[in-house]
Amino acid sequence: MTKVVSPSNSIAHGKHHFFVRVYFEDTDSGEIVYYANYLKFAERSRTEMLREIGFGHKTLKENYGIGFVVSSCDVEFLKPAKLDDLLEIETEILMVRGASIKMRQKIKKDKKEIVIIDVKLACVGSNGSVKRLPPRLYKMMTGLNLSECEV
Repeated sequence: MTKVVSPSNSIAHGKHHFFVRVYFEDTDSGEIVYYANYLKFAERSRTEMLREIGFGHKTLKENYGIGFVVSSCDVEFLKPAKLDDLLEIETEILMVRGASIKMRQKIKKDKKEIVIIDVKLACVGSNGSVKRLPPRLYKMMTGLNLSECEV
């Protein structure tokens, strides 16, 4: 029996790459990924990207008093994923503003896009009010291959 090792979390060429295996719990009765689970996979990928650049959610909350909420999300489903598939979630920063980040996340199977998600995140304080991104996080995000940046 050959053991298959999943690639690791990484940032390369301005894009973050995260891999996830489809488990039985992710599927419907036909062993096809339930549509809402693609959003969960994308959320995990964004979380790991933040952690990789030194801004895990716990750090953001404890050191900066902030978190992120999804303010808009557009999803295009192209093809289904199935039980046991290895999926790659590629995240690209499209725009960074003072209190928001716009990203495109492509979920791929065998290097082919199967889901495209455009998501906008708002930075908020513990009371839910909009807050500016910490300068260091803003700088890190603007350094990740983005097409537009606005303070």
